[in-house]
Amino acid sequence: MLATLLAVDGPDTVALTPVTKAGLADWLAGQSPAVASWVKAVGFTGEAGSTVFLPGPDGAVAHVLAGVSAVDDLWAFAGLPASLPAGSYRIDAAMDARAATRAALGWALGSYRFSRYRKPPEKGFANLVWPAEADHGEVERAATATWMVRDLVNTPACDMGPAELAQAAQDLAAEFDAAVEVIVGQDLLDRDYPAIHAVGRASPRAPRLIDLRWGNPEHPKVTIVGKGVCFDTGGLDLKPSSAMLIMKKDMGGAAHALALGRMIMMAGLPVRLRVLVPAVENVVSGDSFKPQDVLKTRKGLTVEVGNTDAEGRLILCDALAEADSEKPALLIDFATLTGAARVALGPDLPALMCNDDALANDLTEAGTAVDDPMWRLPLWAPYRKGLDSKVADINNVTSNGFAGAITAGLFLQEFVSKGTPWAHLDTYAWNGTNRPGRPEGGEALGLRAAYAVIAKRFG
Repeated sequence: MLATLLAVDGPDTVALTPVTKAGLADWLAGQSPAVASWVKAVGFTGEAGSTVFLPGPDGAVAHVLAGVSAVDDLWAFAGLPASLPAGSYRIDAAMDARAATRAALGWALGSYRFSRYRKPPEKGFANLVWPAEADHGEVERAATATWMVRDLVNTPACDMGPAELAQAAQDLAAEFDAAVEVIVGQDLLDRDYPAIHAVGRASPRAPRLIDLRWGNPEHPKVTIVGKGVCFDTGGLDLKPSSAMLIMKKDMGGAAHALALGRMIMMAGLPVRLRVLVPAVENVVSGDSFKPQDVLKTRKGLTVEVGNTDAEGRLILCDALAEADSEKPALLIDFATLTGAARVALGPDLPALMCNDDALANDLTEAGTAVDDPMWRLPLWAPYRKGLDSKVADINNVTSNGFAGAITAGLFLQEFVSKGTPWAHLDTYAWNGTNRPGRPEGGEALGLRAAYAVIAKRFG
């Protein structure tokens, strides 16, 4: 049970009525002259995000009006847990199952706070009585998975290195009776994951591949891969300091992969789940991999390093090759991969690249349906020649700098068979500003949409 949602109503519960600008006049017409006069006197217009408190006979708050754009807007109630006085509230409005579930989820997402390193404020979040028609399971899956992404991404690299990320996977596996294997350091070379080892070997915190498995081996295979660069300095192609300020989030893809695994296991979907996370730090030392190095990969292709700051695709290529070797029914990877995707689509829209039109359509439609949007970019084959190398099978970057998100996707596509339905999500995993239900810091983007597709296909 989520701490910010209550199971039942109570005698001290305050009614909370959502009102739109267009609907305020009709609502006021049904109230007493005193209530109507009070609402008008305080200047309440039903503007989304605004509230007005109606006192009872004893002077205590007896009723709250909340301005919303629409009752079924996911974020309509998300700002209220932090803004309302502590206590319990009940939404006083007719809502179908969809609206009720969205209201509860929005409230839950608005009740997140990252307080690992400082004392929480004395004022806690306001509680919400479960709306009658809300789907408890859907809310709890989406909220706890989103909180997991936020917690993992918000934790700084000093406390979220490759070992700590592996521990998070092991904790998740223990919770759901899953199996997990972690391949560390020299064993990566011995087990033929050379690109992961090359990127992570410069750090004293050894690179590793996290491999979680759950479910009946006879069920359809669903494999999730997540980029786990726990901190990215850029390597020898060093980033400027301003570009490192949020590089603790460069393991956001791994956080999404683990959180999606959580949702699948919580729901008990009839799939054979596999989560693969290559976890490294891309740092500078005497053992750093270098520009123009030629790296071996698990697939057997050789890669010329055109830029050490394009390291995410190097660790992903080994993980994708391993994932593809089992011919899963569905393969999805999440990665905070390119600044080019953010230039093209901004922070809120993950860039989707996909080798299967039906899968791409399902993902974009699900994103719209659950308010977790993404936008498809093409795997434009003519751009592949920009990755040609004179000394290796492929370069990890192009020399012209054009279409960086697409060429990164084209690089990854080299490590996935044409017959494997595969989707690549280049996600930002971060909110740059505070908005209702979306605090500044780590964020899950594309997570709920991906789960919706998996649940629909295999549930």
